[in-house]
Amino acid sequence: MLDPSTPPRLPVRIRAAGRRLRRYLAGRVAVDTRSLAAFRALLGLLVIADLLLRSRNFRLYYTDDGVVSQSLAERGTAEHAVSVYYHVGEPEFIAGVMVAQAVFALALVIGYRTRAATAICFLFVVSLDHHNPYVLSYADTLFRLLFFWAMFLPLGERWSVDALHAGGSRRQVVAGVATALAMMQMVFMYLLNGVHKATSPMWRSGDAAPLVFGIDEMTFLIGDLVRTVPTLVSYGGLLWFYMLLGSLLLMVLRGRPRTAMVALFVCGHASFALTVRIGAFAYVAIAGLTLFLQPSFWRDAGRVARRFGIDPASVEARARTSVGVPLAATLPAFRVVPPRLDRLTRAVSVLGVGLVVGALALVVALALFNAGVVAGDTYDQNEMNAVVEADPVGEHVYLVAESLGIRQPNWSVFAPHPRTTDRYYVFGARTTDGDQLDVYNDRAFTWDRPGSQLQKQHDTYRMRFFMNSVRRGSGGGDLTASYGEHICRTYAEEHDIELSHISMFEVTERITFETIDDPAERETDRNHFYRHRCTP
Repeated sequence: MLDPSTPPRLPVRIRAAGRRLRRYLAGRVAVDTRSLAAFRALLGLLVIADLLLRSRNFRLYYTDDGVVSQSLAERGTAEHAVSVYYHVGEPEFIAGVMVAQAVFALALVIGYRTRAATAICFLFVVSLDHHNPYVLSYADTLFRLLFFWAMFLPLGERWSVDALHAGGSRRQVVAGVATALAMMQMVFMYLLNGVHKATSPMWRSGDAAPLVFGIDEMTFLIGDLVRTVPTLVSYGGLLWFYMLLGSLLLMVLRGRPRTAMVALFVCGHASFALTVRIGAFAYVAIAGLTLFLQPSFWRDAGRVARRFGIDPASVEARARTSVGVPLAATLPAFRVVPPRLDRLTRAVSVLGVGLVVGALALVVALALFNAGVVAGDTYDQNEMNAVVEADPVGEHVYLVAESLGIRQPNWSVFAPHPRTTDRYYVFGARTTDGDQLDVYNDRAFTWDRPGSQLQKQHDTYRMRFFMNSVRRGSGGGDLTASYGEHICRTYAEEHDIELSHISMFEVTERITFETIDDPAERETDRNHFYRHRCTP
């Protein structure tokens, strides 16, 4: 008989410690199924919004009638890049594929055949990005990565047609490797960007943010007003910098403290959406942050709603009765996999997650290693990549990651050093009659600024990224030549004026603390980066 005072044996203690550790980790990576539903809906809505925004430049960017032909797009992507758009050539068929993408995105929003819809949407998102790689930004990279991890999440668990078809009770929270990876994607992005910024004295001192707000090419809406208060911008930049470095708290904290941390990041991204024209990055990041909302958030939100006379349970019940049930009755509840194969399906899913974790661990480990040495002078991304790619396994991982567009970037947004130059373009052209024009800004030739808000030089935010690609001679210089010929052709069609050649200039302005809000006093430089002779 054992003496009660005898301490437990070591294996018992180890097992107890293991259970406590598992409970601790599960509590940190647990995701409320309502948060998964919100995440699912936001992903689908972002796909639809992106398609609508891209449609404004449909012929220019996505058909052979514009600037980026299919062959040129393929030169700008990985050798084995995946894109369903590579198999359709006519504008009508390309538009049809975009419509199909919107239909599957709508299925994702309502949670109908959710896993299939998520996987197909991911394929469409990757395909559209590869169809024109010259207009992409970090927002597109983050979107692809979040979609990739979403394929392994039970997004149809709640508030979905699938849940109505399945019937019965649903889980309140889910926790596992897939939820951990999806959440770590956001933390990894924030933390790595913070580490990059930490190498710059300007970010550590708070001087970086005011200079960033001096970039007229990006600042819009209330950004012009905010930058007139540089002290406020400086403190805001410092707060954001330390939030990035402390982003691991998004997973460490639980309950209301985590909600407060999520709120800080959401407010930060909302402020970017209102001040700098960086596209969908803020909205994609906010979608990713919904994964961190735990049951405590939904309970608190319910209490707040009830104070305003709104009962969330009643609203959910009415929505279920008036919208959900009729919709579920309309859509067929077929099963792609027979019930007897459910166990096999779950096993394959677990195996798939395991393979993904094992394969991408090399890429993530590389990026983490880069983050560890970025503070020193030995950091060389190309050298680091070459080391991994030299290994057969690493080469295969990189091939798959590049083909699907899910390779982790450096996440060096405005890092390590902030951009301290503003930029606008002057395309000096000579007509066949000998006149001189600035055809980029559609005016008589002059070096003057094309207005006080340089962001208006670009009709859409993707135009800024496209012009960066043109300026850098992407596609082996063929993109710049194609754009030059496009201008020659369209200018003749729209203005009935024949051009003989175009000289493309980038005019840069040096931003200082004295000239953040006074562009007229900035020093300027002119960079001639291409001369195009128009085809007769």
